[in-house]
Amino acid sequence: MTDDPTFPRIRSAGTDGLLVSFGERLSEPANRAALAFRAAVDRAGWAGVEETSTSLVSTYLRFDPLGPGADSIRPQLETLLAEKTWTDADLPQGRRFFRIPTVYGTDRAPQLAEAAEVAGLSVEQAIDSISNARVRVTTIGFAPGQPYLGELPEVWDIPRQSALTPTVPMGALVVAIRQLVLFSVTTPTGWRHIGQTAFRLFRPDSDTPFVLRPGDEAQFIPTAPDQLANMDTDPDGGATSEVIR
Repeated sequence: MTDDPTFPRIRSAGTDGLLVSFGERLSEPANRAALAFRAAVDRAGWAGVEETSTSLVSTYLRFDPLGPGADSIRPQLETLLAEKTWTDADLPQGRRFFRIPTVYGTDRAPQLAEAAEVAGLSVEQAIDSISNARVRVTTIGFAPGQPYLGELPEVWDIPRQSALTPTVPMGALVVAIRQLVLFSVTTPTGWRHIGQTAFRLFRPDSDTPFVLRPGDEAQFIPTAPDQLANMDTDPDGGATSEVIR
């Protein structure tokens, strides 16, 4: 199933959950497997499975503790896992690709130069590297609708900061450990603030309050500060999207 014979691995998660993991750390194949396997579980429609979700490298199933239970669901999981090599599976259909206008650096994203130096790049090289990367939403977490996106080129395998930045605004683009995070709320962070968008990720009054979903892809397109200011009243912050064919 994978290059590591200990994966995939099925484990209990609390009293009403099972976790199917495809690796120890984030990698494209492990994330692909988690996304594809979740979609397959959803299509299967097994009795007693009430919820599914994904993390960076795992698929989670929550089942009705008064229903068939883990003893019934685990054999179904094992059978489904044996059907194919999930690390090579097609990603789910219906994913979208977003192009999101982003101001890099300036006083709106003041840690770009620092992040570039840690990565061994000039500021111009850093902007070129990040803005040309087409990254996948690997998971949603930490705050409502907040995506982790990756993986970036290896040069961006930079650590988090040793101290917290007291606050970054909603729409902040931050970087560490070959990943980007786009913040859905104003919050402290230990990741370096390199870009700023006007994109509103969490829309509680919408039928789809989380705009980005695991498996979606994004590219952060450079824009000027005055242009971004003109987009602040637009929930999409000037972003465009299309279905990935």
